[in-house]
Amino acid sequence: MFIQTESTPNPATLKFLPGQTVLDGGTADFPAPEAADKSPLAARLFAVDGVKAVFFGNDFVTVTKDEPVEWDHIKPALLGAIMEHFQSGQPVMEGEQNKTEHVIHEGADGEIVGQIKELLDTRVRPAVAQDGGDITFHGFDRGIVYLHMQGACAGCPSSTLTLKMGIENLLRHYIPEVVEVRPVTV
Repeated sequence: MFIQTESTPNPATLKFLPGQTVLDGGTADFPAPEAADKSPLAARLFAVDGVKAVFFGNDFVTVTKDEPVEWDHIKPALLGAIMEHFQSGQPVMEGEQNKTEHVIHEGADGEIVGQIKELLDTRVRPAVAQDGGDITFHGFDRGIVYLHMQGACAGCPSSTLTLKMGIENLLRHYIPEVVEVRPVTV
């Protein structure tokens, strides 16, 4: 098994590509070790000293490290943990997958919300997945879109720029009712 790695716009996050499917659909976010109880792979990765967060996409794993830790010191252990996991035959997730989907939002703004979700799914999420992250919709209220950033996007120095200059401009261009985009933490 050959695992490729890619840097992300977030210097504290590295993307690992094991060359096979990680999750069949959706994403899974593990912002702390306590969240990894349903994932043997996430638990293995958190066992490496210096791992702060883990995120799974369809064909990738992103790992966020603590600030003082150097990638050169933990990357070999992470590669070993990922390889051992896939060779063990254990599932990535036990039981129901902790898939991340958009929060359901109905009401008077239902048509606008549908357009927002469509643009996020077709234009934004594929682009941020290439960088090892994901963005999910959490609400629309009085022209403000609330989004949750995960994986490499969470805590990325350029995440504010991505939200304001990228996503906000895109949504405002196609949906005049959108006036601002704000991040939320879950």
